[in-house]
Amino acid sequence: MPGANGKSSGVGPLSHITVLDMCHARAGPTCVRVLADHGAEVIQVVRPAEAASSMDASFPGFDRENLHRNKRSIAIDLQTEAGRAVLHRLVRDADVLVENYRRDVKYRLGFGYETLKAINPRIILASLSGFGQDGPIGHRPGVDQIAQGMGGLMSVTGEPGSGFWRVGIPIADLTSGMYLAHGVLAALIERERSGEGQWVHTSLLEAQIAMLDFQATRWLIGKEVPPQAGNDHPTGFPTGVFPTSDGIVNVAASGGRMLKDFLTVVGRPELFDDLRFATGAARAKPENRQAFRDEVEPNMRKMTTAEVVEKLNDVGVPSGPIYTIDQTFAEPQVQHLKMAQTVQSDRYGPLDIVRSPTNLSRTPTTLRRAAPAPGQHTEEVLRERGFSSDEIAALTDSGAIGMKHAVAAT
Repeated sequence: MPGANGKSSGVGPLSHITVLDMCHARAGPTCVRVLADHGAEVIQVVRPAEAASSMDASFPGFDRENLHRNKRSIAIDLQTEAGRAVLHRLVRDADVLVENYRRDVKYRLGFGYETLKAINPRIILASLSGFGQDGPIGHRPGVDQIAQGMGGLMSVTGEPGSGFWRVGIPIADLTSGMYLAHGVLAALIERERSGEGQWVHTSLLEAQIAMLDFQATRWLIGKEVPPQAGNDHPTGFPTGVFPTSDGIVNVAASGGRMLKDFLTVVGRPELFDDLRFATGAARAKPENRQAFRDEVEPNMRKMTTAEVVEKLNDVGVPSGPIYTIDQTFAEPQVQHLKMAQTVQSDRYGPLDIVRSPTNLSRTPTTLRRAAPAPGQHTEEVLRERGFSSDEIAALTDSGAIGMKHAVAAT
């Protein structure tokens, strides 16, 4: 059933919600992907130049299929008055508009919150920037790498004394997108009581600082600048990577019963009473970390990774192998969880992509459609919103909108 606004996707807890996706790069689309996977009807808005090209230049190939699934795409030139008028007609029936331009662009292109609110008081504007919507450097462009550095993450990543290290995934992009999605969901729930929308915004920098979690607390409360700890847990040793006869293994035995059981499995139970390792604070000292390793690693090198993992898990001590990505998807538990699911792409045919990790028993997330070609659904979406054939033809002729047909799989 369609909801009060827009066109229902038919499935998922957000199937009654219509989202206008004004995003580029990765952070904003990550927010939209959360909403889309939960069933929202998403209309991606791109420039006519993108519709005229063979593929979105920002995200070519398979990456685009993963990032932009579950949405339709229209092409509007917001540099024109006619194009902005088209967007405003779409806003009338929308629930959410998500954007991640520099902070001033939304005002130039006619979708600042006050403008949207005047058209549709129920609209929720979700904005994602590099550094915030105001402040001394709020005007600057921001990308994941810069946020990782300014947000402190690179200072606690990597081996001690090895210099600053980037995390291997675009973590500021991904987490800021997820935080923004959380805010959108909260605003949708609040709207049920008030009947009004609101402006929700976050930034790469805010999300990255929030992700510092207890390292930030160590500074804010304890005035301690957390150092690098490499593959060890920053404070909860021995949680870290240990050698085996055929490789390495992850172990999490930070204290108490788990520490005692770990030492028993590796054949050094007497170390549980060693004063160097008696408390978490003592074990966390660099010299005692190394002493602990010197004591247990010779025995661990006599055991295979599989032996360590099985024996430790049998006594309730978390342990696991360290995989490359191909090994991750070959892991039987990952296959059982069906983390890779197939979607049919017009361009590539059947493709396996990563599903949403969220599981809802009654209204599950879905992969309903592959990523669209930019502008592929312009005419379809506008007709649903009441645009006549003559209006669409005139808008096309003027360049205010663009068209793009799906690319057949080869």
